Amino acid sequence: MATREIEPVVLDLNRLENLAESGYYNPYSMFDWPDTIEPGLPWMSESLTTLAGTEMWDELTREQQIALTKYEAINFFSLNIHGIRELLNEVVMRIHERTYADVSEFLHHFIGEENEHMWFFAQFCLRYGGRLYPAQPTLKADSVEHLSPVARELIVFARILIFEEIVDYYNAHMATDQSLPHIAREINRVHHQDESRHVAFGRMIFTNLLAQVSRRDPDEVPAVAEYLENYLQYSIATLYNPAAYRDADIPDALALRRRALEHPARAEAHEQVLKRTRKFLSKAGVGRELIK
Repeated sequence: MATREIEPVVLDLNRLENLAESGYYNPYSMFDWPDTIEPGLPWMSESLTTLAGTEMWDELTREQQIALTKYEAINFFSLNIHGIRELLNEVVMRIHERTYADVSEFLHHFIGEENEHMWFFAQFCLRYGGRLYPAQPTLKADSVEHLSPVARELIVFARILIFEEIVDYYNAHMATDQSLPHIAREINRVHHQDESRHVAFGRMIFTNLLAQVSRRDPDEVPAVAEYLENYLQYSIATLYNPAAYRDADIPDALALRRRALEHPARAEAHEQVLKRTRKFLSKAGVGRELIK
């Protein structure tokens, strides 16, 4: 991490800091955790499952469908936990670096809130699912080691932003899905509330670092675009966990995963999930249209 070669990141974060302070809550006391979740209720919106819109979903029994929502909710929350752990590690290493002195105050709010998110996601998984799914292999940034320090720094914060935007798409939908248990809706609602600030911050810091890359070496921008498109695809693929299929008593989990990922209905669903992020990246000048 060579932040000495990066210009100081100066952003107007007064509004976001004020919102973080005025909207502060105690996650350890705000949730009413039921002893159990009512049987027969989906834990995840059925339209957001990885088989939604396909004949593979229709072929499942109702018991398998409900089980899949349960284990895909556990997978989704587990992905949140592992993603938060990664972003916390990156932010903590930078919080008192000269480059980020101007945004350090907001980063303290960010770290505190993300730690609390990790706690309540884990509480749900362990209380009701009895497990977390292990972290999946990560998409390494080795392919960008030849890029400048500022381009690599941009990719760090771009990964955080992409993770948060994808997660927020699901949170926003499930926060208002009345078919879900109240505790599942509440967790998604609270996370969506905080993530709106984090996404706003992420876009601001992304724009700042991208401008630095463009000024110093515009030839690096297409390489960044290619990496980010690969990261978008990787992030979507992590939602398709064969362990969740097996736990839902669905046979041939690996083959099912391959079929689902290749299904036209799922490709269309992926486009919807990524639509907002892709629009932002294209408008910023680092969209997939730059890839040769």
